[in-house]
Amino acid sequence: MESVQRSRIEPNVFARELFEGLPTRYDLLAEVLSFGQNHRWRRAMVDAVLRINGSSGRVLDVATGTAGVSLMFTDRSNVTTTGIDVSPDMLRGGQNRVARCGRTDRIHLVLGKAEQLPFPDDTFDALTFTYLLRYVANPAATLRELFRVVRPGGAIANLEFLVPSNPVWKAAWIGYTRAVLPAAGLVTGGREWAKVGRFLGPSISDHYHKYPVEWTIDAWRSAGALDVTVRRMSLGGGLVMWGRKSP
Repeated sequence: MESVQRSRIEPNVFARELFEGLPTRYDLLAEVLSFGQNHRWRRAMVDAVLRINGSSGRVLDVATGTAGVSLMFTDRSNVTTTGIDVSPDMLRGGQNRVARCGRTDRIHLVLGKAEQLPFPDDTFDALTFTYLLRYVANPAATLRELFRVVRPGGAIANLEFLVPSNPVWKAAWIGYTRAVLPAAGLVTGGREWAKVGRFLGPSISDHYHKYPVEWTIDAWRSAGALDVTVRRMSLGGGLVMWGRKSP
């Protein structure tokens, strides 16, 4: 619980420290820690954006990590992407991946905070953000900042972990996140990922206790979203949301 409490007080610093030293194994371990669902969830988020915006334009990928979402966009469409993340280590890992895939002409990565995006209003045709709102101090203000840089009518989509609502699956989820995740992290990624595993479950529970899904939908709408859609995935362990910015 100490990690969860600290993440509330200084979320950006905590996020940088939490993911230091992890980029070389991040994508593999993200699949392990999501029980193999991370790629499927990302695909659902990317699909939502492409349905709304089509297969061209400029996309901002917030909390890009090692650029997995940006690479998926460029695999499946003609968009160009800008990825932004608060962690220099994760961005270095992302830059290496982008170079290996030969996508440096279509993917640009920058260091920065979601709460203070270094872009003018209405810059991008679409925006995605992944596993972000648990690491910011003011989710509502952050959503307003994200929407600011999207053109009117542009798509916004989000991927996040979720707590299952079914009592049986919720009990299984609690057991998995409290016991299996730390052990899996230790075995596959060492002490750094064991730390992530210990933090993840309590941080997700704490976030939704404070900011339920219904609150998040209202916050999207207050930030300027229309046609907000929620898709609960993997027995309620994952959440993909999407909508478009009001004209």
